[in-house]
Amino acid sequence: MSTVAELLEKKEQTLLSIEPTATVMEAANLMNKHRIGALLVIDRRGESLAGIFTERDILQRIIGEKKDPEQTAVGQVMTTEVACCKPDITVEAARLIFRDKRVRHLPVVDDKGKPLGVVSIGDVNAWAMDNQQAEIHYLQEYLYGTDGQGSGGYA
Repeated sequence: MSTVAELLEKKEQTLLSIEPTATVMEAANLMNKHRIGALLVIDRRGESLAGIFTERDILQRIIGEKKDPEQTAVGQVMTTEVACCKPDITVEAARLIFRDKRVRHLPVVDDKGKPLGVVSIGDVNAWAMDNQQAEIHYLQEYLYGTDGQGSGGYA
């Protein structure tokens, strides 16, 4: 069974984060530059997760409340109650967290709470699709044999 750590390895993406003192405009520009929907908000030492800042935070807490993104700090509008997971949990367990917590981004932290990366619901969906494609391929090989003559695995 695949783990969240394996998803992170496949992504090969550096951990993108921002400090709580950065402006919302800085965060939005960073998100746009890297084409991502969320940033981890990490303390200055880079050791602990203060929150997560998402597109939803921008819509609800900046646009919805008519705040100035150039004058508002990320720490004022970030989500502070963050669902997280450890790298050794299964992808299926992560999928349940996405469903139950109704989130689209899941920070991965070590045993001390230090951020290691982020997996998204899109990462999990891509993993599921890859697994389904592989299963279909193996079933077709079993049913039709590698020569395509329909040996069905029987002699």
